[in-house]
Amino acid sequence: MAKCAIITGASRGIGRAIASQLASEGFSLVVNYKQSQQLAKELCTNLEKNFNVKAVPFKADVSNEKDIDAMVKFAQKEFGKIDVLVNNAGVCLDLPFDERTVSCFQKTFETNLFGVFYLSKLVGRIMKKNKYGKIVNISSNNAINGFYPTTIDYDASKSALISLTKNLAIEFSPFVNVNAVAPGWIDTDMNKGILTDDIKKLESERILKKRIGSPQDVANLVSFLVSDNADYIDGEVVVIDGGMFF
Repeated sequence: MAKCAIITGASRGIGRAIASQLASEGFSLVVNYKQSQQLAKELCTNLEKNFNVKAVPFKADVSNEKDIDAMVKFAQKEFGKIDVLVNNAGVCLDLPFDERTVSCFQKTFETNLFGVFYLSKLVGRIMKKNKYGKIVNISSNNAINGFYPTTIDYDASKSALISLTKNLAIEFSPFVNVNAVAPGWIDTDMNKGILTDDIKKLESERILKKRIGSPQDVANLVSFLVSDNADYIDGEVVVIDGGMFF
């Protein structure tokens, strides 16, 4: 029986690459999206056609507990189990430091942290009962190194996500592995407005690999972490940034 994965924010960017990678490995998927319905449907259609797997789009705002409840119940009903959860959905609002407010932090944390906590809590219970599961949280190297105060709330939320990851790993041990991935610059829709050609050139010079990362780079790492080959990796944060030095 195929393993089942829920991937949040999977209609584009890193989430889309992860969904495609896991589908190529035979996973059944719940492809979560918030707004990009057409992209999610097209992705599921392509994955089913190309990899002969079942991929189902599901609209849910991961900052909303009712939406999360509904998505977990749907996954259980549709596939009978949940083997993998990838908490990828996130928001990043670039604003000058002086324009930041407490409400900015609240909005960012609702998606990047609170939603991850609640979804992981529900899914982790199921995994623990089944004595098997893999949870991967998509953090950021911004959580480890402060680069730009314009993303202060995003950085703080991703740093808190690392702490959450370690606590979840303890809570759900020994049968559920919980790890975090901390990407550096990745060429995604979220970064399109920032990563102009000039910025790409400048930032690439600060990276040992001399290039901006791709969503597939992250997908390859997530694929490993949710595999049985990574069974002895738990409560860890894996940085994937090509070797960034400032």
